[in-house]
Amino acid sequence: MLKPPEPPQPPERPVGELVHELVEEGKAYARAELDLVKAIGTAKVKALALPAGLLVAALFIAMAAINALALGVVLALATLIGPLAAGIAGLIIFAAIAGGLAWYGIDRARQAL
Repeated sequence: MLKPPEPPQPPERPVGELVHELVEEGKAYARAELDLVKAIGTAKVKALALPAGLLVAALFIAMAAINALALGVVLALATLIGPLAAGIAGLIIFAAIAGGLAWYGIDRARQAL
């Protein structure tokens, strides 16, 4: 019985050539991973651009609302204690609120650390 012919063995390549090919494939893989990370980051930034803009607009509108509230408090007090005293009282009221919020924020930050 005849044996089927064995497939020809491919010639062995030098180790240097194999190492070079391995290094090149590693570089290509690293570049592909970096491109993927860049694409993901760009997509996330683009997705967050509109919400960030809306939050900034909301912040400015909230600041306007607080200014309107402060003006209303000062005008209401002005009829009772005079304009200068009302301005000082409004300053004290809103400075106390801001100080309390800052103190609470710093306290929470310290607890988190």
